This record gives sequence, C-alpha cells and structure tokens, in this order.
Amino acid sequence: MPDPKPSGGFAEIAQEMAAKSTLVRKENGHIDLLAAAGGIRGIAESVLPGLVFLVAFTVTRDLTIALVGSVAMAAVFLVTRLIQRTPLTQALAGIAGVALSAFLAMKTGKAENFYTVGFYTNAAYIAAMVVSIAVRWPVLGLLFGYARNEGVRWRTQPERLRAYRVATWIIVAVMGARLLVQLPLYFAGQVDALGAMRLIMGVPLYAFGLWIAWLVSRPVTENKSTEL
Repeated sequence: MPDPKPSGGFAEIAQEMAAKSTLVRKENGHIDLLAAAGGIRGIAESVLPGLVFLVAFTVTRDLTIALVGSVAMAAVFLVTRLIQRTPLTQALAGIAGVALSAFLAMKTGKAENFYTVGFYTNAAYIAAMVVSIAVRWPVLGLLFGYARNEGVRWRTQPERLRAYRVATWIIVAVMGARLLVQLPLYFAGQVDALGAMRLIMGVPLYAFGLWIAWLVSRPVTENKSTEL
C-alpha cells in the first residue's frame, strides 16, 4: 500500500517540518538526542543566554547588567554563525527570543518577565501537539516515523497510531510540567528559583521526555536489542 499523503493544512505543514527534522536514528537503534537538541552548539545557544542572565542577576541584582549580558551572549552566537557562514535559523530565533524577553523585563522593570515569552511558547507547543493528536497526525509520529523510515505508513496501523499519540502526550506532559512548576515561581517573583527551573526543565528534561517517547513508541516487531 502506498504511503498515505497528508492533504493540506496542519498535516502538510507538519510533514514538511518532519522531513527537515534533525531527529536521526543511530546504528544501535537509539535516537540521537544530541542531534535532536541541535548539537553542542545548539544546546549552548539555547542555554547560555538564560544562564548568563540568571548568574548576572543573582550576583549583581542589577536588571540592566543581566539583560545586556544575555543579549550580548545571543549576539555572539549570531556573529559566530555569520563569520563561519553556517545556517542562521536557530541563532536568529534565539536572539529574537532573548531580545523580546529583555524588552519585556526592561519595560516592566521586573526580572521575572524575562521568562514570560517561554510560557507562551510552551503553551503554543502544547496546543499544537494536542491538535495534532486530535486530528490523528501526532507530531511525534511524523518526527519519529521519518527517523524510523516508516514515513507515514504508521497511520494505517491502529497500534502504531496509538503508540505515537501516547508518545506525543509524553512531550505534552513535559511541557505542561514546566508551566505547573514555573508559573507559581513567576507569580511569586522568585526569579532565582525560576531561572534555575527554566534551565533544569529545558534541554535536559526535554531530552529525557524525547527518549521515553522514543522507547514507548518503538514497533513491537522491531528487534528490541537495538532499541533498549
């Protein structure tokens, strides 16, 4: 049976994103979590601006210094990519996010508003993933399907569709946990604790959730020695 093709709308967009995904499967059957996170550079671009902000603000309690340091760090990554002529997408998204976060914090004079953008981003991802589950095109199915060379054939198999829906719910749970833990800290003005939780529940928690989702959604007919 030929692969079913998505017919416009969300599914078409999601499939195109999946085809460009950095998710790859290593020879031993494990998902390459480092590549999924954008490699060492991608992780650094994601983590360091926030870390600089947290350390600078914790040490100096000066919002301006912390914001300038964070934006400067993001700018360094962008300039480095320009010099090396490597893809700018992640660096541009990073500096845009940091700049917007810095603007909100500076405008309100509240350091905790540096993290506001992240809340909206998490909520948007949660909404998109829930919609993908509802329309039977779970995001993790599209991403993992390509990594496993399944394409979108899994949509014709109820057990595979169900497995990928569960996998997508796992990532929804990860992102929901971020909001449950971090929003109370935000409203309490606990900037140091909020910053620490943002780092801990960022790449490390996402990578763990992705790994669990990969294991949960593995095909039952696959040689488990290559997956576990």
